[in-house]
Amino acid sequence: MNKETTTADYRADAVVVGAGHAGIEAGLALARLGASVTVLSITLDNIGYLACNPSIGGSAKGHLVREIDALGGEMGLAADACCVQMRMLNKSKGPAVHSLRAQVDKYAYHRYMKSVLENTPNLTLRQGEVKRVLLSGGKVCGIETVLGQKIKAKCVVLACGVYLKSDIIIGKVIEHKGPVCFCRANSLSRSLERDCGIKLRRFKTGTPARINADTVDFSALEVQPGEDTPYSFSLSSGKVNKKGRVCYLGYTNPRTHEIIRENLHLSPKYGGLIHGTGARYCPSIEDKIVRFADRERHQFFLEPEGDGTKEMYVQGISTSLPVSVQLPVYRSIRGFEKVEIMRDAYAIEYDCIDPSELYPTLAHKRIEGLFFAGQINGTSGYEEAAAQGLVAGINAARYASGQSGIVFSRKQSYIGVMCDDLVTKGTEEPYRMLSARSEHRLILRQDNAELRLGDIGVETGLLFGKRKAAYLKLKKQVREAEEALREISIPAEPFGGANSAKLKLADAVKRGAEWETVFELLKEKKLSKTAVFEAVTAVRYEGYIEREARAVREHMRLENMPLPTDIDYLTVGGLRTEACERLNAIKPLSVGQASRISGVTSADVSVLIIKFSQKKN
Repeated sequence: MNKETTTADYRADAVVVGAGHAGIEAGLALARLGASVTVLSITLDNIGYLACNPSIGGSAKGHLVREIDALGGEMGLAADACCVQMRMLNKSKGPAVHSLRAQVDKYAYHRYMKSVLENTPNLTLRQGEVKRVLLSGGKVCGIETVLGQKIKAKCVVLACGVYLKSDIIIGKVIEHKGPVCFCRANSLSRSLERDCGIKLRRFKTGTPARINADTVDFSALEVQPGEDTPYSFSLSSGKVNKKGRVCYLGYTNPRTHEIIRENLHLSPKYGGLIHGTGARYCPSIEDKIVRFADRERHQFFLEPEGDGTKEMYVQGISTSLPVSVQLPVYRSIRGFEKVEIMRDAYAIEYDCIDPSELYPTLAHKRIEGLFFAGQINGTSGYEEAAAQGLVAGINAARYASGQSGIVFSRKQSYIGVMCDDLVTKGTEEPYRMLSARSEHRLILRQDNAELRLGDIGVETGLLFGKRKAAYLKLKKQVREAEEALREISIPAEPFGGANSAKLKLADAVKRGAEWETVFELLKEKKLSKTAVFEAVTAVRYEGYIEREARAVREHMRLENMPLPTDIDYLTVGGLRTEACERLNAIKPLSVGQASRISGVTSADVSVLIIKFSQKKN
């Protein structure tokens, strides 16, 4: 008789805790790079769940989604597949701030992502709550669930979202639950503090009510249609599943504000019940009324939650006021006079870490093999979470196979800007990606994400098969388009020249020729619209781009000057005490990163350059 196994324990290369947007990208990256990975979710019903607004992308966030796709991630493909409306934001401005935003069917998005995880080789999907992280000699060796199961692993990625000891707060009512009343994670916070010595903080976010579409007077709202010819997040999507759904624009009014002011004492924030730090860039309607007291109205957008449901999302009117106040607030708005609430608005508090404890690879500095991604790092937003999940997944896979990690630089991507901000500066409030955070945003456009990051995707192995072929085809066609712009001549007369004169296409672009015109002129070459647009943009802004490129080259002189991670900066002569303390806390990987640390002056940076350039020589 064979001896039966008496334990449910097993081994994997990696464990990913959480199956939200960060956990999905981390798990897929690990599995696709050859690691055996177990993805644990507290419930399989929350995989890829859009607990807040039913959209992907938006200002700066659209850049992140395009970069995720360029590296071989999944979010862009999912958004395209589940899209019900697509819009390009900031079209009246320059291409550096153009940003794609998709309204998606939130239920279809969940099903899509769950199916991708279930059908990915090397990936095991399980429902379960993690009780503690297992350590041995300062290294991660696995996790243990609340049911006593142990999963041994070389590395662990914690992508817990807002579930760590989360509290739903409405008025004076506190419920120990996660988003949308899913179960929260009760045990892992204690393990992080007790076993790992990681200090936790409390952050807060919130969400508006969901209302019944049948009770809205849409004639009182302004229709917000999508694009007639939709774009796509992914180079590989082909035809986007656009269903032509519309959103609506509306406004609060003085009566709305009066009701809120009269009931501020019932607000859990202004009544002292909420202690977590909220997001400055995504305030509740109570915060808007208090901070912008002179405003007579605030805009909001009414968005469909998906097909097959009458629920609609009221973006811009998040609140945690009592339910007895929420209905009068919403019904005071024009078009909402008879509105019925289907799900009450709420605030949610949760535990998170200080991301300055991490390296830019999102690996923990003290605990080898432990990676963090998403809102547990103090960020806000699906796109920020997914981008971190991809970074953590790539680097966890490389760690498991004995390779060095990959650091994304600020000059290269919005992903690099975000990771550098988090680990170098930390964050005192939920971090949101903004185009203003990037000092090189003219170079880091969403339209050239593939050209900036595609080679890295190929080198890591995440961009393969049809997606790799699509990237290489685009890269080739952009070169062909750029050559055509330099070589082909056209009549100058339409662009202010003499009837008999000729000028190069590139000069016509500089004189105002739009990319659509150039596309028609190059139709015989059978180039894609994306390739022509990229070539035309590069020519139109080549002076500005070259100026930024020079600044980038100078910046990289410092960025590429490495610093040791095992040094005690108190032993480095010439540094101020405050600088030594901050440098010892952050352990920067380069002089460039050190220069961005609060408390490190230009004089301190000069000391580092002299000290470590001499050592290098």
